[in-house]
Amino acid sequence: MICNFCPRQCNVDRKEKLGYCKQTERLKLAKVMLHRYEEPIISGTRGSGAIFFSGCNLRCVFCQNYPISQGGKGKECTVDELINIFKHFEKIGAHNINLVSPTQFAYQIATALKIYKPKIPIVWNSNGYESSEMVEMLSGLVDIYLVDLKYSDNALALKYSRAKDYVENSHIAIMKMKEQQPVDIIENGLMKKGMIIRHLILPTHTSDSIKCLDFIAKNLGKDSIVSIMSQYEPRYDAKNYPEINRKIRPIEYKRVVNHALNLGLHNAYIQDLSSADSKYTPKF
Repeated sequence: MICNFCPRQCNVDRKEKLGYCKQTERLKLAKVMLHRYEEPIISGTRGSGAIFFSGCNLRCVFCQNYPISQGGKGKECTVDELINIFKHFEKIGAHNINLVSPTQFAYQIATALKIYKPKIPIVWNSNGYESSEMVEMLSGLVDIYLVDLKYSDNALALKYSRAKDYVENSHIAIMKMKEQQPVDIIENGLMKKGMIIRHLILPTHTSDSIKCLDFIAKNLGKDSIVSIMSQYEPRYDAKNYPEINRKIRPIEYKRVVNHALNLGLHNAYIQDLSSADSKYTPKF
């Protein structure tokens, strides 16, 4: 399989050589669990059926999941085994199937979903650094896009995630996701279809966060569901970047939240600063 599914455009045969994501063509899973710490309309009362995939097409210096994104932890599985995991989550009553960091296995996941589409919603939980072609491939297969908008400045994206073209690619991908799921459908407190855009605030960079919110309000609509995240902790290599080697301050979070309200983004999830705690990070 010649892989050009993400903006990296590696153009490598992952049967023979690893892509930038450090993965072969075989699915690799790091954890399968009922996740109770997503947004309430995703986790509900019984939990979200989370499948954490190994590898990543970004190199975030602050990644909280670095043992699997960069460290390669995980176990290979087949498409049939992935389908059986879908069926398991359906059987135990998970509210949805939550595909976490799935981009590097988009083709394999799409293959699985074409064979067996669960009766519960499929959640695409990604970093936003995706190609429009890949998103198009997911049309009709994904019910909910739970997507990051990390940066509005490519200089920051390059510095902290090694993605010099993150902004334009994430904007195109997110707008295409919105085209696929233009209406947020929530029934009995649970999302069935739609989009949630997440933004993690970085220390000292609230101006960039404000620009991300501006993009959402202008291009996706003021009724968009946004998740404004205060849970940043300096993990992995963040110690080497003094300006982000701390948690965010209350005044930083307040500035961003107030801007969201001023824009009219009232469908916003906000977090207590106590969310910046490693106890909420799964053990891989």
